[in-house]
Amino acid sequence: MPTNAPTDRPSFVVHRNGQAATAADLAPLAFAGYAHFTAAQVRGGRLRGLDLHLARLRHASVELFGRALPDDRVRSWLRAALAAGPADLSLTATAFSPAGEFTRGGGRAEPALLVRTGPPATAPEGPLALSTVAYERVLPELKHVGEVAKTYFLRQAIAQGFDDAAFVDRHGRLTEGTIWNLVFWDGTAVVWPDAAMLTGTTMGIVRRQLDRLGVPQRTQEITPADLPALSGAAVMNSWTPGVPLSRIDSFPLPQAPAFLDLLHRAYQAEPAVAP
Repeated sequence: MPTNAPTDRPSFVVHRNGQAATAADLAPLAFAGYAHFTAAQVRGGRLRGLDLHLARLRHASVELFGRALPDDRVRSWLRAALAAGPADLSLTATAFSPAGEFTRGGGRAEPALLVRTGPPATAPEGPLALSTVAYERVLPELKHVGEVAKTYFLRQAIAQGFDDAAFVDRHGRLTEGTIWNLVFWDGTAVVWPDAAMLTGTTMGIVRRQLDRLGVPQRTQEITPADLPALSGAAVMNSWTPGVPLSRIDSFPLPQAPAFLDLLHRAYQAEPAVAP
């Protein structure tokens, strides 16, 4: 999409299978919770990690519905939604089954795709303080809808004087944040939590670009007791490749500007492409 496209296009666009969604299209989805999605920031009509977004939608659709939409069709529906809005925006693509939920089987119906756009999002500057919560997401490898716990634990953390929450699994390992991936720094290498969690698209972008930059990285089981030995920590999601953390629970975390710069540099090295 040209960056000089008219700016009077609406930021909020909702399409179902490439066409403007009607109230009749949306009514069955108002209280539905059996769906999955991917979210991206679009700038100048382009986004980073398109292949990762497509792979996420494809994998989750096969897992939940037994079949997935062809990538070329998904891309055409993304293009239709982007063409209806400004060049800079937030995009969410949600896949669901027309067969609905609470049934014995979905009949392997082809999934439908709801694409919603809105104003571009920006991340908090940080540093953030996170409280830990004992919680494990159902199907953690999927980005699925209807997760009341994320908002509930976010608000509980804020009420306790924190900025957000991080999850700890039954083995005592840090896994992820409410809407964030966690990432750590040991002074030399980037350290990713080894646990069942969602692999974010931004996380995937940063990991492959760190490889290309020759930056050491590894996965490791990390518990709160391991935090004093680390040299920095951050969170990332579709809004940003890195917001620094100041503490997790009562454990202070060193500020590591070189680490944050490295995460952002890796993300910026990823080419932005049009669907």
